[in-house]
Amino acid sequence: MTTGSSPLTWVKSSYSGNGGTCVEWAPDAVSATGTVPVRDSKQSSGPAITVSPAAFAAFVTGVSSGELRG
Repeated sequence: MTTGSSPLTWVKSSYSGNGGTCVEWAPDAVSATGTVPVRDSKQSSGPAITVSPAAFAAFVTGVSSGELRG
């Protein structure tokens, strides 16, 4: 997934440990596309999904509050 001709810059939370359950997101794409690309950090060449900024914010809130603990 790219925006225009430039590759995305992927970011992983500084709170992510080395447990292998991390996701990455591409914040630069939000202003260009209006969506938030998200992918599994272990599969950097694999697929990415896109979600709305509101859905991504709800996800981050759920993880931060512990509501989405596995």
